[in-house]
Amino acid sequence: MKKFPVTILFLTLSLSLLAQEDLMNLIDQNVNDSINITSATFKSTHIMNGHSIEKMAPKQLDFRISHRFGRINTGAYELFGLDQANIHFSLEYGINKWLMAGIGRGTYEKTFDGFAKFAILRQSSGAKMMPVSLSVFSSAALKTLKWSDPARPYDFSSRLSYVGQVLIARKFSPSFSAQITPSYVHRNYTTSISDPHDIFALGAGGRMKLSKRISLNAEYFINPSPGSYNGQPVYNPLALGVDIETGGHVFQLIFTNSLAMIEKGFIGESTGRWSKGDIHFGFNISRVFNLKKN
Repeated sequence: MKKFPVTILFLTLSLSLLAQEDLMNLIDQNVNDSINITSATFKSTHIMNGHSIEKMAPKQLDFRISHRFGRINTGAYELFGLDQANIHFSLEYGINKWLMAGIGRGTYEKTFDGFAKFAILRQSSGAKMMPVSLSVFSSAALKTLKWSDPARPYDFSSRLSYVGQVLIARKFSPSFSAQITPSYVHRNYTTSISDPHDIFALGAGGRMKLSKRISLNAEYFINPSPGSYNGQPVYNPLALGVDIETGGHVFQLIFTNSLAMIEKGFIGESTGRWSKGDIHFGFNISRVFNLKKN
């Protein structure tokens, strides 16, 4: 009879160990089955001029102010471009987990624009491996600048341009991210035969994190057949800059040969050359508002 309690104790300990082992196996299985979604591939919805893979979270609104000064090579009389100003305001809103939309207005050709960005794939590891993030971007722009020849009849559609892009990005490490952006631009109306209606370009951008709040960014678009714009030769747009995060703001300092701040402008209408000092200093300021109820 004395052995009976010992046997019960032995069985209890054995069952306890087996249960613990089963629990640990279950926990390990759950950990192995988890999906780790990559976040913060870029700090902002824009790399520099162009859009990044990032989108606004649902019910978050980004009020963005973009500013480009004149060309640095205008000299001291124009305060190296600071006497001139070009500005673009926009509102970008996260509709749900996979869709964001925005509207904007810029002084460049007095253009109104609207866009939508659809998230298709998200980079992930764990139970589901996905090496890249992928989104689709589409926009339309309406130029409201007065025509140079007001006596000539123009259709409303002559003022419209369209852009389609595929954004493919990967976060290679906590410090480095890169993106490629196949792009298509269509302009309904051009002023010259040498100005193409359809433009195909390939963009590339990257982000190198220097600290928790500061990163170096670069962006470049290759246009195989740039043609001209309003009789001036067009060059590939290059932008270099710095991201600075300050609480609810993301502040971007930018140097670029493009005056325009929307896709149809900087991809097909950049008439400045870096080698000649046709460089515009500028900045983007992003302020995010959370519209969710507590």
